[in-house]
Amino acid sequence: MSNVAARFRLSLGAFRLDVELDAPGRGVTAIFGPSGSGKTTLLRCVAGLEHAPAGRLEVNGERWQDSDAGLFVPTHKRPLGYVFQEGRLFSHLSVLANLRYAARRRSGGLSRVALERAVEWLGLGAVLDRFPERLSGGEKQRVAVARALLCGPGLLLMDEPMASLDEESKTEIFPYLERLHRELSIPMLYVSHSRAEVMRLADHVVLLDAGRVRATGPVNEITSRLDLSFGTETEIGTIAEARVVGRDDEFGLTYLEFPGGRLSLPAGRDLSLGERIRVRLLARDISLTRQRPGQTSILNVLRARVVEIRDGESVLPLVAVDTGGTVLLSRITRKSLVGLDLRPGVEVYAQIKGVALLP
Repeated sequence: MSNVAARFRLSLGAFRLDVELDAPGRGVTAIFGPSGSGKTTLLRCVAGLEHAPAGRLEVNGERWQDSDAGLFVPTHKRPLGYVFQEGRLFSHLSVLANLRYAARRRSGGLSRVALERAVEWLGLGAVLDRFPERLSGGEKQRVAVARALLCGPGLLLMDEPMASLDEESKTEIFPYLERLHRELSIPMLYVSHSRAEVMRLADHVVLLDAGRVRATGPVNEITSRLDLSFGTETEIGTIAEARVVGRDDEFGLTYLEFPGGRLSLPAGRDLSLGERIRVRLLARDISLTRQRPGQTSILNVLRARVVEIRDGESVLPLVAVDTGGTVLLSRITRKSLVGLDLRPGVEVYAQIKGVALLP
């Protein structure tokens, strides 16, 4: 079976980790939560750096731990790559020598990445002769990722790899991580406390809180759940996977299709027909109406059905609507909620005032 299935119970002083997860066997699973929720501890258990007395772990059909059977594969025998917050490169070796060291220590993992391909994927051709002290923060992390890949991992673990980087370095490294996302056939567990990173990179999300799994599921489902409020007030919205299906050069528009409808947005980025991209639809940019609008400057109007309403006393109501494949969130006033007589099952039209491409 193609998945990463784990169950760990572990006590560290006053902290207790008690989690069960079932992540896809390919793509990026983000482990997200506040500081102290157990994200790094969970990753260390997966790596075997923490030995959970009660635990089991299976990666794409291969058992690495089963406490009931007395099985515990030590870290050095697990086919995994681990990228820490700091690059942890050998300071006395050049970039090329760091990579060759990793290549020589391959553990016979499920997937092998040639040195030349790792250099290409991470854009390291121009820095191979440099030593770590002459690398930027982003370059060090790219070398660290390449080194992890050269171990031939069947699983890639990344523990907040951008936490120590400035914004410029984060901007530099993102495209390389996205390329790995597209190219790699192995699963990646990506620990982060950044919602922006999760929304941009993750396919699947595991939300941790106080050592327990609060929620888990595809990123588009997690971001659209009303009970989770995945983001600050200005960030609440839905992530959708879309495909470029057309362009209108006369009016400077690009057309996208996603599960649930078709979107128009101003042409900005150079997008190719057929290209798959990720878009963000913010709740504050979506209004609702019971009747199809007539003449309006809003280009994106989708027929939808109300599926859930969260109407707290301290915040504006949040309405979840299903467009026939994607759940969108709309932040409206309580007066609008009452005036439109909105309730689950009611048919509405969602007017989308803004569509953001995730870069």
